[in-house]
Amino acid sequence: MKLNAVGVASSDLTKTISFYILLGFKFSEVSDDGKHIETTITSSSARLMIDSKDIVKDIIGEDPKPGNHSMFAIEYETANEVDTVVQKLKDAGFTVVKKPWNAFWGQRYAVVEDPDGYKVDLYAQLGKM
Repeated sequence: MKLNAVGVASSDLTKTISFYILLGFKFSEVSDDGKHIETTITSSSARLMIDSKDIVKDIIGEDPKPGNHSMFAIEYETANEVDTVVQKLKDAGFTVVKKPWNAFWGQRYAVVEDPDGYKVDLYAQLGKM
């Protein structure tokens, strides 16, 4: 078994793509209908799929809604990288739910929120600056 992809729904694809680019994702082209995009494939990570809210509603039969805790986590190489990414998101006007802190389990950790309210954990092992 292999985790192949993680998906989020978006009410504004352009804004959502901007958020995830700041996290470090690279994207292929938006679909012809402008309602779906995926990250470019790498061997070290699952794909991120972003669909318009109306596509998701058509599939599941109800409006999509984010949970109240993180939907997925992104691992960075260093603690400094976590701090830098969080600052870039903040400077761009995105929501920082929990600013970076040194968690008791040995990681530099932060929680951010995409434009539609999906929470994303950002972390790096402590000791890697």
